[in-house]
Amino acid sequence: MATSTTAETEIAKWLADHEPDMIALLEALVNTDSGSYYKPGVDQTGRLIREFLEARGIACDTIPIETHGDAVRAMVSGASNGGNRPIVLMGHRDTVFPRGEPDRRPFTIRDGRAYGPGVADMKAGLVMNAFVLAAFAELGGAPAPLVGLFTGDEEIGSPSSAPVIARETTNARAVFNSEPGRISGNVVTGRKGGIFFRCSIKGKAAHSGANFADGVSAIGELANKINAWHDITDIDRGITVNVGLVSGGQSVNTVAPEANCDIDTRFIRLADRDWLVAAITEIADRSYVAGTTATMEIMGEFKPLEQSPASADMFELYTQAGRDSGLSIDGEFSGGCADSGIAASVGTPTICGVGPVGAHVHSPDEYMELASFVPRAQTLARTILRMHEQG
Repeated sequence: MATSTTAETEIAKWLADHEPDMIALLEALVNTDSGSYYKPGVDQTGRLIREFLEARGIACDTIPIETHGDAVRAMVSGASNGGNRPIVLMGHRDTVFPRGEPDRRPFTIRDGRAYGPGVADMKAGLVMNAFVLAAFAELGGAPAPLVGLFTGDEEIGSPSSAPVIARETTNARAVFNSEPGRISGNVVTGRKGGIFFRCSIKGKAAHSGANFADGVSAIGELANKINAWHDITDIDRGITVNVGLVSGGQSVNTVAPEANCDIDTRFIRLADRDWLVAAITEIADRSYVAGTTATMEIMGEFKPLEQSPASADMFELYTQAGRDSGLSIDGEFSGGCADSGIAASVGTPTICGVGPVGAHVHSPDEYMELASFVPRAQTLARTILRMHEQG
């Protein structure tokens, strides 16, 4: 495909002409049960995407993952003079919803909005990426190699997919993560990183009336640790600590022999990551109640998305492409985490939130603005073409 105004016109028209097909694939994905821990459903969404791409001559391979959804990798070859560094279009197939949610709330369209579990976060972005790949493939190939990466465990911190993402994005020319566009129409140029910890505490059981002094309360220990962990929070520095889940004890009349908690931590700068881990771990290792012991493990981790100078240049190119697609786009910071931080952490220019616009994600009111489907896809395609033109 020639990287020219003609090429932009052709690909923009192709995408507009295929809007009904985009909506049909979105319906199929939304109606597929794919909570993060339901591997058969997450893998089924991968098969649907792979079948769509392979039917259009796009080579795909599945990267098996034992514990969570497999990763699907698609490749559209680039022009011989486009260089070998790929442009990666990325997205996750898993959702936060429990089993059976698509049966309870199947895909519907009302007043120009599509509804259903995961419709915005981020099945619309997956469809957009698939159709941009298909558009380049059917119109003569991409100006540079394009990789579509569709993973399956982002909502739980990408415990299995993170190494795959790091491998695919290292030395890539650029990464576009198609998380939902903000309700403002903006994309995401910065995100917090996050680490999810689980702490398990052991004490000693005893009858709370007859033998109270013989007991060692794991809950008492946890209470002290929670206060210490929460004191780490530094809003000005962008660091927060939240103990969001607690459990423990044996009965109301027993000194608690065990207690557990899950901790959510957020930070803005990758440079703060090791300091934060050390601070959380030091409190876990410290005994406030004599006789207790604790173990700590990291359950999932996101790197922060920090905008590099190269990412800023790519963002300017993207916003101009948006204007030529009829959109007014700016950048926003998000306290939420995403896989885009992995790509940014390996030094690859990255933009997040380039998917169709949506809101109320992770809730029964989640929706996607159908009017944004084609223009956001056109913006992404135009950016890819212009990246090649600018060298």
